[in-house]
Parts: sequence; C-alpha cells; structure tokens
Amino acid sequence: MPADTPKLFSGFKTRRQQPDEWDKTIVAISPYRLKELALPEQQAVANPQDEKVEQQVFKIRLAHSNERVSSASMLVQRKYASRGYEASDFQKDPARITLMAFQEDRVIGTLTLGMDSNNPLLAEELYKDEIDSLRAAGRKVCELTKLAVDQTHGSKRVLASLFHIAYIYGRVMQGYTDVVIEVNPRHVAFYKRMLGFEEFGPERLCARVNAPAVLLRLELEYVDQQIDLLGGKADSVAGVRSLYPFFFTRTDEMGITNRLNRGE
Repeated sequence: MPADTPKLFSGFKTRRQQPDEWDKTIVAISPYRLKELALPEQQAVANPQDEKVEQQVFKIRLAHSNERVSSASMLVQRKYASRGYEASDFQKDPARITLMAFQEDRVIGTLTLGMDSNNPLLAEELYKDEIDSLRAAGRKVCELTKLAVDQTHGSKRVLASLFHIAYIYGRVMQGYTDVVIEVNPRHVAFYKRMLGFEEFGPERLCARVNAPAVLLRLELEYVDQQIDLLGGKADSVAGVRSLYPFFFTRTDEMGITNRLNRGE
C-alpha cells in the first residue's frame, strides 16, 4: 500500500483561499439525450431513436463546499432508500473526491473516487484479500463509491461523463491501473456490459448498505482502448451497448486534464 496520501489536488493548492474555487464547473455538456438510466434494474433499454433530444446543459462539478457535499449525500440517500439500501453520510477525506452532475441548480448525479492511501479502501471491509492480491501483483487500485443518478433527469451521457472525469483524475493524473466497485448482484450485468467490469470477489453482505454485494474490477488499460476506439462517437456508432461512445474524445480529455492541472 502506498506510504503517502496521493497528491490529487496539487494543482489546486494555491487556490484554496477562495471557497468557491473547487465548486467551479469542470465541464458543461449540451445537448444530450434524456432517458431512464438502467442503473440497473433488469429492464429493457430504450431504443436511442425513441429518446427525446433536449437542448439542455448539464455540468460536472467537484463537490467541496458543505452545501454541495450535503446535496450529493441527499441524492445518494434517496436513490439507495428507493431500493431498500442504507447509505452512510459523506465523509471528507483527502484521498477521496466527489463529482457531481448538475442540471441548472439540481443535483442529478454523483460519484466518489477513492484512492489507495494510508486509510484502507472501503471495499477492503469485505474484499481485503482480493485487493491485496492486486497490490501484490504491482497494480495500483482505486475505487468507485456513492454512485447515484437521478432517473428523472438521468442519461447515459451524465453517467459516462462522471466516469470519464473520474478516469481522468485516477488514470491520467495519478497513474492508477485498476478500479474496483461493490455492486448489488442484480446490477453486475449492467457494469459488465456497459463498461467492461469483471467479477473479482464473491457475493457477500455489505453492512454499509445492508445489502448483498459483489466486487467488480476494471483494468484501466481496457478503458484506454475503449476511449481511443469509441470516445465521442455516440451519434455515429449504432448498436453498441456500451457507455464508451458517450465518453469524451481524447482531444476533449486532454483539454479537461490541462484545465484541472492548472487548477482552473
């Protein structure tokens, strides 16, 4: 395990005096296709041709202020409760970042990225042996938690944008090789089909949400390849059941990365 806490926010150090700096918009996207997000009950996926195109903007921001963290926590609590899960409050940790998707002033999605540090990953409560095996193999592991998307306003593009910016922080800026996520067993097929995750740990009871969980792993080399192949091609690739066409292009990714490195 790394001895030092990752220096994720080095590009922001000189700007902390201004409380709103970390709440700046990372990226704004318009237009996008609104649809019910199959996160991920076993239900049919709507035909993209049937989706209504709305000329609206959604923005991805980094949650830092207490107000934004509270908004993200409320969305997670609501979405988890609707499925009978429990969810703990967000805890500030220098090795974790929370990304939030906004439509106007409404939070429509949130995702937390946790980096390996002196504090254990949350997934180690159930899957320490599995994660230690990755470390022993020289892999660098991060995790995704607190994922929620408001189905009223949700879309593949919202979820893909959250994942891609988490990828930029973890893979591009920090050099992580693997990401793990604990999901309900009935959601496994969605993550495997749409993002390429593979099962990495058996079903166990997760006390944090009082529900069964399965550990999934995604090698980020695979994400590299999929972004090169499909990124930014949502309007030109037909019949691909994947979130990767809704990711940014490599050119867009480079621009976002440069802005984050400069602390903009």
